[in-house]
Amino acid sequence: MSLHKLDLLEVPDTAHLFTPLRHELLALLRALGADKWDAPTVAGAWRVRDVAAHLLDGELRTLAAHRDGHALADGGSVQGYADVVGLVQRLNGEGVTAGRHWSARLLTDLLEVTGAWMSDFVATLDPDAPALFAVAWAGEAESTNRFDTAREYTERWHHQMQIRLAAGDLGQPSVLLAERWARPLLDTAVRVLPHAFRSTTVADGEAIELTVSSESRDDGVGSRRRLSGFDSPWRRVWSLLRENGTWRLYAGAVGTAAARVRGDPDAWWRLFFNAVPSEEASRAFEVEGDHTLVSPLWRARSVMV
Repeated sequence: MSLHKLDLLEVPDTAHLFTPLRHELLALLRALGADKWDAPTVAGAWRVRDVAAHLLDGELRTLAAHRDGHALADGGSVQGYADVVGLVQRLNGEGVTAGRHWSARLLTDLLEVTGAWMSDFVATLDPDAPALFAVAWAGEAESTNRFDTAREYTERWHHQMQIRLAAGDLGQPSVLLAERWARPLLDTAVRVLPHAFRSTTVADGEAIELTVSSESRDDGVGSRRRLSGFDSPWRRVWSLLRENGTWRLYAGAVGTAAARVRGDPDAWWRLFFNAVPSEEASRAFEVEGDHTLVSPLWRARSVMV
């Protein structure tokens, strides 16, 4: 297989994005009417107010445990991934339930305060030091602060997007699909793939090429239309390459690939952040080559599920 120049995909630096992303969220929340606070979201049974409460609860728990060294309340026996997922879901449920006692104004004002604390905290971390908790959805037993901070960024991004979608035209979802916000999101989320493909065995040298592009699919006459809402189109390519019996993730395109997958930013974030059923995920993508090889992609999630 011929290879173009590939570089191992680096974890993006995201600490500087917490403050401007928070400003986007607060402006949106303060523009919502009462009806939108009770609007359903793509986050299962959660309404907009529940997503906001989850964001608040997550920041408080992170600051308590990571910044302040406060032990979590009794989490029971945690011996494997399923136990971690169960613990996270229980804690999330408790936070959302508590948030139902609070007004929209109170939730928003508290998010302004905790968000500022969180921005200040992640800026103090040594990005190369070990994180308090590993990024389990990527299959890691130990992660760097840089990766854990990027994971925290993706949490804030995708929950804000859930609110934007629920808010309709007022939410302007395309705001977060611009390269400034979506490229670091997807450069983090795509790191799930070596773990997601761990049981897929092929010969060394086989590769899957993945492309995100803010241009739409073919319009039927061989040209492409830009997706609405994008002033500046953008594109990113990753390659998942089999080497020495394992999968490794690279930035850039391979010369020859067993399969190529292409989708727009909206399709990619919905896939990785559980906003589309697995059986429907592939419909939003173009696949060339071995469709069977890419089947683990449709089940890959960059969240704890």
